[in-house]
Parts: sequence; C-alpha cells; structure tokens
Amino acid sequence: MSKKNIGATLALYPCPLIVVGAMVDGKPTWTLVAHAGTVAHSHLMVSLVQAHYINKGIRDTKKLSVNIVDESWLKDADRMGVISGHKEDKSGAFQWTAGEHGAPLIDEATVSIECEVDGNYELENFDHFICKILATYADEKVLNENNKIDYRVFKPVLFEFPTYEYFVTGDCVGQCKKMN
Repeated sequence: MSKKNIGATLALYPCPLIVVGAMVDGKPTWTLVAHAGTVAHSHLMVSLVQAHYINKGIRDTKKLSVNIVDESWLKDADRMGVISGHKEDKSGAFQWTAGEHGAPLIDEATVSIECEVDGNYELENFDHFICKILATYADEKVLNENNKIDYRVFKPVLFEFPTYEYFVTGDCVGQCKKMN
C-alpha cells in the first residue's frame, strides 16, 4: 500500500457552504455552516457548536433554513461566520422572507431549504440537528425542464477544511449508473 496514514482526519471535503437561518426572540439570525449533509432522502443534518447564538432559536422554534451559498453572495455569507450573534444583531444582514413554515429564507440565495428539527444528537460540544425537509425553494433560472436544480447553471460554493478555502462546483464528469 502506498498511501500514507495522516491520522484520524476528517477528509470528506469539500462540502457545500450554507448559511443557516432561524428566528431568535422574534428576529432572524444567521450563521455560516460548513458541517452539514444528507442523512436520508427526506432529512439533512446541520452541525453547530453548541455555544452559537442561533442554536437557541433552533431549539425553541424547531425550524431553520438552509441557504446554499453561491459566488454572488459569498462575501456576505462569509461575514456570518466572522461575527457572533451574541455580540452583534445579525437580523438585518440579509433581506429575507418567511417560508411557508416560518423559517427565515435569504432572498439572495438561489436555493433555500426549509426544515423542521426532528432531533438533536449532541456530541463533543456540537449540536447535530437532524432536520426534516419541509420545502425547497429554487430560483427558476436554475431549474431544468423537469423542475430539478441544474448544477451546470447553479454552482454552489464548496468549503474545504482544514485550509479554509472556497471552491465552486465544476463540470459534469459522468452520469451515475451509466459509466459502464
């Protein structure tokens, strides 16, 4: 074997960069998140350090939005990871609209997912919110003729850890189950 053991390193990167939104005491707040993923066709997981300000709103309302970042609003999204909701009111950071189920959705986001928390798996000072997808909102300009997101048009930003670099999705290199 020619591979080098680099330790117990998380290597499932890059991954989509998202801004999570939730209502805290009647006002929206936002945070940049790089630890999120699919856990079933109907659910996703959002992982947040327990000390984050937004966690209170997520626990209280059981609702959150997942706003997928693209390059057009990357600078504003990145800022949500630099400032703390404990120290600064982030409610005015974005124009937003309440989703059909009450979660705040970022107007500028091309794709937003409205979720309801089904459970929280607490591990090593993190809340891992298991979220049922209630609705997905997408700008029509990124939808194909079957109303599916066309990732040749919508190019989400990806986050890579540990270098803390951002990338944009690339070209299609094949079709699943059609490579042989």
